[in-house]
Amino acid sequence: MKFYQRKMFKSTFIGMMVFITSITIGFSQSKTEQLDQLLNLYHEYGQFNGSVLVAEQGEVIYKKGFGMANMEWDIPNQPNTKHRLGSITKQFTAMLILQLVADGAVDLEAPISSYLPDYPKETGDQITIHHLLTHTSGIPNYTSFPNFFKEQSRNPYTPDEFVEVFAHKKLDFTPGERFSYSNSGYFLLGVIAEKLTGKTYEQLLHDKIFTPVGMHDTGYDNHEDIVKNRAAGYEKDGLNYVNASYLDMSIPYAAGSMYSTVEDLYLWDQALYTNKLLPQALMDLYFKPYVPAFGDSHYAYGWGVGKGRIGNTEDSVEAISHGGGINGFNTNISRVISDKSLVVLLNNTGGAPLNEITSAIRGILYNKTYDFPKKSVAHEVLGLIQEKGIKAGIAHFHAIKDQETYNLSEDEINGIGYQLMAEGKSEEALQVFKLNVDEFPQSFNVYDSYAEALMNLGQKDAAIENYRKSVEMNPANQNGIDMLEKLGVDISDLVKEVIVPDDLLERYVGNYELAPGFILSITKEGSQLKAQATGQPTVDIYPKSNTVFYLKVVPAQITFNTAKDGTVESLTLLQGGQEMTGMKM
Repeated sequence: MKFYQRKMFKSTFIGMMVFITSITIGFSQSKTEQLDQLLNLYHEYGQFNGSVLVAEQGEVIYKKGFGMANMEWDIPNQPNTKHRLGSITKQFTAMLILQLVADGAVDLEAPISSYLPDYPKETGDQITIHHLLTHTSGIPNYTSFPNFFKEQSRNPYTPDEFVEVFAHKKLDFTPGERFSYSNSGYFLLGVIAEKLTGKTYEQLLHDKIFTPVGMHDTGYDNHEDIVKNRAAGYEKDGLNYVNASYLDMSIPYAAGSMYSTVEDLYLWDQALYTNKLLPQALMDLYFKPYVPAFGDSHYAYGWGVGKGRIGNTEDSVEAISHGGGINGFNTNISRVISDKSLVVLLNNTGGAPLNEITSAIRGILYNKTYDFPKKSVAHEVLGLIQEKGIKAGIAHFHAIKDQETYNLSEDEINGIGYQLMAEGKSEEALQVFKLNVDEFPQSFNVYDSYAEALMNLGQKDAAIENYRKSVEMNPANQNGIDMLEKLGVDISDLVKEVIVPDDLLERYVGNYELAPGFILSITKEGSQLKAQATGQPTVDIYPKSNTVFYLKVVPAQITFNTAKDGTVESLTLLQGGQEMTGMKM
């Protein structure tokens, strides 16, 4: 679940796109030493700031904090630091529902109107508890609503009040027809639990789970409570950090309201090997893979079940996992039942490559090769610009950008351009944005940013030229359209409707593997194509031509590749200046 907003230079649609270098560690190093080396490097390169716990054979072999829990007071992260969990909350909500099943209060196949008589009957009679638990209800996901962050995310609601935000909307599809991640469904599960018990969702968590398991550092994150050792949430702004946008915690509720520590999540993991919380028959239902979600992975009740990659090899292991994202935090918990291994990563600086880190940690656990992160070109270049000036920074850029040990990121270069512009260094910013145009000429976003810098310096004609190019490349670039209109440019030739034949759209439907275990699923509703990447919500994609489609929610483009006989073989995702091609499965 991602509740946070994107900054002016947008975050990636696919959080898996981290560029890394393969290494083999000599087995003279202990696993603990390898873990420390790996995670220290992720922190040093600005790619992880939080708390970690790793267990093997049910025993903790590593736990540590990295960076700051509170940057304003220089308070470090520790294993007992309390982080917001985001969607990891869903597995606890699912547990509460199954406990109500054990008590005879809930029937998984009963319609939700049986428990929520005020819910619209037309849809409430079609949707079952099972549909809510497996994201197959068709209820629109409220965090994807237009202007959700501007108009609703900061305001307090009672659960009943917030249900009205989405209850009367048309279903995205017939319940049970397919999987589509929806925070709305899990919000409803919390409301149902409250109605049936007469207790608040928060009280139920404490009474039914936290207290029996001994999770004394876990709770529902109310803004007004004084919570010792609670981490603050941050987001990257260029290469700096800013406080994350405020989110009223009545909004995530049963879909993402909890906080916890890596230590308490270890206690949770251990309890799930027992029948302390549920009888075995219901524990089996809890982890049963019900519905195809992404590629060969399936969704259970609040968990994803599928292959977990081991290091940078083709090897994998059956894993039960879930991630979370909420303003200023992203999180991941991954369990391997066969050997009782556990990886818990709680990060409090917004997006971090937690799936990649988890894969690397598994490489260490299973004595396989794994990946180390690369250094950031943008980070080093910005430091040199600030220390020695723009000429030195640009020279260093050209010296290191192609080196194997460095990662050149369009988003990061864009970020330092905006940071320089915010500091009043408009000429320097212009030169940085020009570097991005030269390096990533297929990205519409670089031309949009370069145009903004040109406008800032009064170079109107050049700004118009680059805004036009950005809109020609991505007709969904509303900022570019707005700026051209503001500059008095006729844009009628830029805004054109493209209609793709229905039989061609049908051929694009399917799953495309962009990386091992990382799938982009293309579906079709009517004449609308939709895309869903592993761990991400479903988004609409729009045709620029018969084969090229673009996204409106993030700067990304998808090209479908066909053989001479018209068979669709693969697709290519262009985002952040990088291309990933996935074969059709």
